[in-house]
Amino acid sequence: MNEHDSERISNLLIRDGYVSSDNALTADVVVLNTCCIRENADTKLYGNLGHLKAIKDEREDFKIVVAGCLAQKDRDLIRKRAPWVDLVVGTHNVSRVATLLEETSTKGPIVEILEESILDQEFFSSPGPRLSLPYSAYVTVQIGCDNNCAFCIVPQVRGKEISRPFGELLGEVRQLAQDGVTEITLLGQNVNSYGRDLTVDARRSGVFDSKIVGEQYLSEEGARLRPLFGDLMREVAQIDGISRVRFTSPHPKDLRPETIEAMASTKEIMNHLHFPLQSGSDRILALMHRGYSAERYLEKLRDARLGIDDLAVTTDIIVGFPGETEEDFEATLEVAASAQYDGAYTFIYSPRPGTEAAAMVDRFIAPEVISDRFDRLKVVIERSALARHEARIGRVEEVLVEGPSKKNPDHMSGRTGQNKLVHFNKEPQFNSAERLGVGSYVEVEITSATPYFLRGRLLNVVRSPRHRRKLQVAAY
Repeated sequence: MNEHDSERISNLLIRDGYVSSDNALTADVVVLNTCCIRENADTKLYGNLGHLKAIKDEREDFKIVVAGCLAQKDRDLIRKRAPWVDLVVGTHNVSRVATLLEETSTKGPIVEILEESILDQEFFSSPGPRLSLPYSAYVTVQIGCDNNCAFCIVPQVRGKEISRPFGELLGEVRQLAQDGVTEITLLGQNVNSYGRDLTVDARRSGVFDSKIVGEQYLSEEGARLRPLFGDLMREVAQIDGISRVRFTSPHPKDLRPETIEAMASTKEIMNHLHFPLQSGSDRILALMHRGYSAERYLEKLRDARLGIDDLAVTTDIIVGFPGETEEDFEATLEVAASAQYDGAYTFIYSPRPGTEAAAMVDRFIAPEVISDRFDRLKVVIERSALARHEARIGRVEEVLVEGPSKKNPDHMSGRTGQNKLVHFNKEPQFNSAERLGVGSYVEVEITSATPYFLRGRLLNVVRSPRHRRKLQVAAY
């Protein structure tokens, strides 16, 4: 979501006449778009602001913008600790960055933080294809979150769940497809629950409009209250030009049979499910307010794997939540081993001021205990990831090319439908940049595996890129 907001801000500024730069020393404007999920984001922000002050002292026309979740949470603190910042803007009004930046020239430093989103077309307007991956685009299907996880500050900085109308989303995807985008990632804090609020509003108002809730919902008898995410994925997948549909991030308690069925029956919806566990201990899950037990989580995971062919599953796990005992952690290891994940994002618990868990100071876990548990969990995750990756050796995978490998420019990198990173060699007959450009679909034979990526051999170019190439022209 933050990456999407960063691209939205970048494109708004480019539309306003700016040209992107990768050098803060020569840029006219530097935007720091912040996250506040973990504590190290605070440290990074103020460290970067300290370095930028030296540039500000030398160049009066140099502008510094702080945006995003940390700006939403710490609006006054940022101005106090870094008074040289020109603009502080939160999560609900990123569409106004260019306008507000211009106003700083006459009004001086500006802080504009809204408590609710500006629910207009400009707020939700797509920034277009991702700047780094022009064949791919994020599409925000909802903002906010109605869950109340004890460790999470997202509801405070992103607000309540608000779903975008069905027809508006399909229109956005159609435009992206016309621009040559072939891969869509549907974004939301809890994408599984997309559209539940739309059906509630429809029931209350008595107005049932396919542009709001979709054709499938209107065709059902009873107009029951339910999420529309499965319907949305199917419709997006049917848009001409779209080859891959992904989504993030779901909540396990809201994974429904219609979502699994949509993934199972629609080839354009990729067979990858990010399924955040957070803990395998029922006691800790209850303290976290996650809304499921370990057994229920594993039941839903089994349903997904039984229903969706060749499904890859990744997860999030927090180590050291306040009060976590050795027995609790052992339960997490057991669930992680049973789940046989393809990969995991593992986090050391980070207290975020304003959350329920941050007040459990007397139950914080000693750093050395957390470090030991973190290392033990890593062993379990890497073991299952390596086993699942090695099982793919000898298979031919369709890979969407992202570009040259960062570590070896003689190789290319891309992702499979399961969202696995693949590094593969370029055979001489495929050295043409035109045929093997970013956004190409290729067939790769998997030759070896690690816990974090696959290696392979290029067999064939299936399809060349469709996206339009952009040229930036600057006038001086």
